[in-house]
Amino acid sequence: QVRLVESGGGLVQAGGSLRLSCAASRSILSTNSMGWYRRAPGKQRELVAAFTSGGGTDYADSVKGRFTISRDNAKNTMYLQMNSLKPEDTAIYYCNVQFNRWSAAYWGQGTQVTVSS
Repeated sequence: QVRLVESGGGLVQAGGSLRLSCAASRSILSTNSMGWYRRAPGKQRELVAAFTSGGGTDYADSVKGRFTISRDNAKNTMYLQMNSLKPEDTAIYYCNVQFNRWSAAYWGQGTQVTVSS
């Protein structure tokens, strides 16, 4: 059973920064997809940032220029650096990893991010 454990969420004022971490219980050296999602109160879950199959990155328009996704394969950890946070970034953030295209994707338990105005 693969586990994904997120950390780094919290309460921050608008304009502040947080870095989320997603630690996997197995190697992330080779994955089919990896990304961060969020679910705000009363809204559907949305993709925030992801690594593309071509090795690049993709971001939701609402976070471009403010958020950066990265990974450390040696630590089996994915990160989401969030700068210039806005109240509308308030949500539960989840990491998602699919290790190969034939298997189901795994989800972390979520970490709460609250941005006060």
